[in-house]
Amino acid sequence: MQYKINAPEVLRHTAQLPASKSISNRVLVIHALTGGQTLPSNLSDCDDTEVIIDALNNNTYEINIKAAGTAMRFMTAYLAVKDGEEHVLTGTERMLHRPIGVLVDALRHLGASIEYVGEEGYPPLRIKGSQLEGGELVVAGNISSQYISALLLIGPCLENGLTLHMTGDIISRPYIDLTLWTMREFGADAEWSDYDTIVVKPLPYRERPYLVENDWSAASYWYEMMALSRQQDDEIRMEGLMDGSKQGDSQVRYLFSLLGVKTTFGTTQAGVPTQVTLQHSGHSIARLEYNFVNSPDLAQTLVVGCALLGVPFRFTGLSTLKIKETDRIEALKHEMRKLGYVIRSVDDSELIWDGELCETNLEAGIDTYEDHRMALAFAPAALRYPGLRINNPQVVTKSYPHYWKDLEKAGYTVKREE
Repeated sequence: MQYKINAPEVLRHTAQLPASKSISNRVLVIHALTGGQTLPSNLSDCDDTEVIIDALNNNTYEINIKAAGTAMRFMTAYLAVKDGEEHVLTGTERMLHRPIGVLVDALRHLGASIEYVGEEGYPPLRIKGSQLEGGELVVAGNISSQYISALLLIGPCLENGLTLHMTGDIISRPYIDLTLWTMREFGADAEWSDYDTIVVKPLPYRERPYLVENDWSAASYWYEMMALSRQQDDEIRMEGLMDGSKQGDSQVRYLFSLLGVKTTFGTTQAGVPTQVTLQHSGHSIARLEYNFVNSPDLAQTLVVGCALLGVPFRFTGLSTLKIKETDRIEALKHEMRKLGYVIRSVDDSELIWDGELCETNLEAGIDTYEDHRMALAFAPAALRYPGLRINNPQVVTKSYPHYWKDLEKAGYTVKREE
């Protein structure tokens, strides 16, 4: 399936963003560990969150988390502490080729019983839950923050708590901070005790009513649209975001301020969701250099946005893009050539555009590689490429299920073609 997209002449819209997938997935695991009955409100309706809800509600022997990487990591740790239960955790073909050995080794060190059903180091996993002692654990700081968050989430349930030492450079630190903040919202005692060490005390979570903030990652695509729109009086409004959000991707407001987008909050009161208004500021930098080590999920949005704005860039800290839903480094290079931009990579951790152009090749459409963020980040390019085609557009359900409907409400035409 393919969507052919045309953008409106004028972009004035109030977007109803989805709830934060990152927060939803964390609070669902925490809620399950409290044994509580009342679910948090405003949970994400994306695929990644739905598979966690299904797994927790149905509690079947074999749990298929499909393509949800966060769910695979979080559920591996969660099932390891479910005393007396046994499950097999599996997923899509792509998921069965995404490494999980680092997390399994860490959980085994804490006493978990986990076996590989297939290839060593990869799902599926057979997990026998038990009461784990916990204690001291050393892991590399440059592994996926989802591994670290998975370990932290079960820390309050361990007999001796958890002291987690991270060696080397620590990547995606804001995602770790988001996990700690969410844990503390439910009564956990979890803090950085040093630059590279986190201590989680064996203090059980407490059930409480909880409202999930909307998603800053989803907001990033509307920022991209605002930057690419040509009418100076265009305006986009988004509901349910917070000033001072703990979501790492809230950094998008600062990045796009450099590309000519002004952000105004309805209120700056801490912890209060509000309306955010985007407008053109009239000012953009000539070149952008940025290290995405703390916000890698924004990379695709900024690669497309900067190139189409004619802003050369050098983006570093992208090593984790190789092991996402697809190899995002190669996918970006290939699909950007279709739009006429020659992007170079260095050491599988940098993407550079120095202004080099090539002939466009738009007839085949933009391939999405079973990766939601490829579709989400490239669709705004229709503002500069009328009739842009997106292949397999349904992948957006992984994080932003109503994205295409939202674009139509904003004045886009989204035509299905087989």
